[in-house]
Amino acid sequence: MSWLQVVRKRLFSLVLVVIGVSIITFIISHMIPGDPARLIAGDRATDEIVANIRARLGLDLPLYQQYWRYLSGLAHGDLGTSIRTTRPVLDDIAAFFPATLELALVALLLATMLGIPLGVLSAVYRNKAVDQVVRTISVTGISTPAFWLGLGLIVLFYGKLGWFPGGGRLDQGMAPPTDITGLYLVDALLTWNMPVFFNAAKHLVLPAFTLGFVHLGVVARQIRSAMLEQMGEDYVRTARAFGLPRWVVVFRQALPNALIPSVTVLGLALGDLLYGAVLTETVFGWPGMGAYVVDSIQALDFPAVMGFAVVVSFAYVLLNLLVDLLYRWIDPRIKEVG
Repeated sequence: MSWLQVVRKRLFSLVLVVIGVSIITFIISHMIPGDPARLIAGDRATDEIVANIRARLGLDLPLYQQYWRYLSGLAHGDLGTSIRTTRPVLDDIAAFFPATLELALVALLLATMLGIPLGVLSAVYRNKAVDQVVRTISVTGISTPAFWLGLGLIVLFYGKLGWFPGGGRLDQGMAPPTDITGLYLVDALLTWNMPVFFNAAKHLVLPAFTLGFVHLGVVARQIRSAMLEQMGEDYVRTARAFGLPRWVVVFRQALPNALIPSVTVLGLALGDLLYGAVLTETVFGWPGMGAYVVDSIQALDFPAVMGFAVVVSFAYVLLNLLVDLLYRWIDPRIKEVG
């Protein structure tokens, strides 16, 4: 399968995924009890005022007409208008997305920087104490709820020790850096605003670790499995027979080949982190898409909820495509992808 065929196949899948997600989120959103028009109008509003609001929002139309209107707008890049903020959903998501992206990227970086060394140690010292510790950490990471871990970290490192802030992107009263990319760390570096850079980095530690801890376990287990497979290959035994030091064989011979199958895990982890940020952002008061969609759910803001699901699903499929292409590039032996 050529690169062009892979792109065509994934783009077709992208269209199907967007339609499927829009249908599922539309059905679930309208199954939630409550009336958005009543929430907007207030408890003391008359039925006539509520009816006018319903008509203005199109909520008085049959469900199939509401969905068709939404799908038609979606085909033109229109995610609708937020009931809660009265702004285009696309503008809201564009405003909140950089905070979520920054949190997800730092979480992925932490998971990678910690998970790869742990996976290597676990494979090298297989069935020894180090291996047991790493496997325990991996299982703990996969099974620990993000909200529970986040609350525990806040109590310990903010409430008891005072080492890190409890929430937000910056200290109260500190002005954000000049908006270039929306990523505070990047913008602070580009404008050489080091006080903001270090303050933003300090605010990122707890939420990024909370979000990345699950994937730390996934990365460690993947690297361990791949390393064990590579260390049983003939080229590794040959290198050891020629007298190469153990760690030279591990890091220069086995690890580069073990990283190839891990590309898929690392690439798709970013999509998982974008979804997983909802709970983490809520716990830490992080002003990203997760907090935005939680507030939208509470306000029965159907367009905002559906817009969030469509955008993240769109990003997930695109990441899947990039992973496939990257996998083909680093391993030309692959003839079939997906």
